[in-house]
Amino acid sequence: MHTLIQPNTHIVLRLPSDNLKLLQIVPNTIISIGKYGSFPSNALLGRPYNITYEIIHKAEDQCSTTLRIVPASEIHAHDLAANDDSRGEVEKTVDPGDEVEYELLGEDGEVIVRTNRETVDEPGRQKLSMTDIEALKKEGAGAGRDLIAQLMLSHSALEEKTTFSLAKYTLRKTKKYMRRFTVLPLDVPTLTQWLLTEKDPSKMLELQEEMLSLLGSWANIHYSDPTSFEPGNGTTNEKNPSGRWLVVDETGGLVVSALAERMGILYAAEADAASSEPLQNGVAEKKPPQQSNARIDRPRDYHNYIPAMSSRHNTLTLLHANAQPNLALLKYFQFDSSNPSTAHPLYKHLKTLSWLQLLEPGEDLGYTEPEKFSDEDIKTWKSGKRGTYYRKWRRWDRVKGVVDETRTGGFDGLVVASVMNPATVLHHTVPLLRGGAPVAVYSPYIEPLTELADFHSTSRKTAFLSRPPDPADLPNEDFPLNPTLLLAPTVQTARLRRWQCLPGRTHPVMTSTGGAAGYMFTGTRVLPAEGGVEARGKFKRRKVAQEGDGPGEQKDNAQELTAG
Repeated sequence: MHTLIQPNTHIVLRLPSDNLKLLQIVPNTIISIGKYGSFPSNALLGRPYNITYEIIHKAEDQCSTTLRIVPASEIHAHDLAANDDSRGEVEKTVDPGDEVEYELLGEDGEVIVRTNRETVDEPGRQKLSMTDIEALKKEGAGAGRDLIAQLMLSHSALEEKTTFSLAKYTLRKTKKYMRRFTVLPLDVPTLTQWLLTEKDPSKMLELQEEMLSLLGSWANIHYSDPTSFEPGNGTTNEKNPSGRWLVVDETGGLVVSALAERMGILYAAEADAASSEPLQNGVAEKKPPQQSNARIDRPRDYHNYIPAMSSRHNTLTLLHANAQPNLALLKYFQFDSSNPSTAHPLYKHLKTLSWLQLLEPGEDLGYTEPEKFSDEDIKTWKSGKRGTYYRKWRRWDRVKGVVDETRTGGFDGLVVASVMNPATVLHHTVPLLRGGAPVAVYSPYIEPLTELADFHSTSRKTAFLSRPPDPADLPNEDFPLNPTLLLAPTVQTARLRRWQCLPGRTHPVMTSTGGAAGYMFTGTRVLPAEGGVEARGKFKRRKVAQEGDGPGEQKDNAQELTAG
């Protein structure tokens, strides 16, 4: 992930209202954040992330607004003051002659919570009218601090508020009028939160951040060092430690983004820092144009072609049901699946193929070998026809390589997040896994996963082993899946809920995001033993009496203990 804000990258602005605004930093443009104001995009280029800024109203001699970095001491000034010098209402003890009613007291009479039962919060107690408030907002002095101070001074019943209600009132006015924002880097957790709150969660199967993390953990997604299995270094390829995972993602690319982030292939290499130095006052420094020849800088050398989907390690193989995969969310990480950049790691490490190419490759036109022509005929063609011919052959070579590699199998894990029946998905994908590979299947609802766990239950496995059906008859009504291929099937869920923790008022936050809880099925791929299994014990000699022997006459026999 980048440490500085680069041009044309996507960032997230956390507004005072705690809402998230996702946008792309385009140089020499104006960024508007609604009622909080606007500022030039050049003022953020080259700056670090996780810094809070204030929008300063432009002066008469300035052409645009400016930004001021808010120090941490100013952001947390209220909390620091509350720790150093708490209000007298907290330290006060009850006076018998005091007519004020208190809601919660300590053992020594210390006031913990004062009641606000008699407080009447009416709009008429605010002396400032909306006309006055709009006039103060247009002045723009103090980035909203002066307006909040005037609102506090103009409230006629401010002294009647309790400590908690006063803090709530101040926080509410701060979120409404303070012209501040915090710049956050766009990572997968932030993108997930933005999609859940600002977009349609059903398009991403209502996948929560905690469930997305569990998918990567149970599937054992990690970075695989390519030097650990290079030929000639003394290692073996029996365990196939190449880091190849099979993915079925119908969340628009969210699952692929999360897995790629864990594998270290989601973010492109950071650009030269010299090209994104901080700009003074939001204005780009004008430099004399450098004379350059475009044909010299970028020669059209077709021999330097970099094949896509060509990596042999640290790869994600995506199965999709359409002509093109739906990876729209990868655009926020500077990767366009329809026109990928060769500099992005996903260009070589992300492989895609359709279900038709996996199950019936001969029916797919992309898998069919193009017509071949001789070199003499190719030389007589025009450049456009010749380029089309070579592109067709490169596309066929890429498709054939991905399809043949996928059908060979040996993947290190399987991750599924799809609306399709998980039983039909696992029927074709589990045999492609190596022994010991983990399987993780996500579904917004529990019913498909409980049915999947029943297909791998102990009773079905016992019936399958006692009377093994013909492999050509699978799947059937009794055995929709081969129950011997997965070990320890488990269905689980995890949902993180926010709580309000206050004395006497501890409860879950009622305004949290609803929707489906989300469930996950996990298991481990095993390789069933072929043929009968026999266990032989040690030879044991003992004396056994035989028929016809006289009294006291016995014969030594050696018996072989065999356990079938």
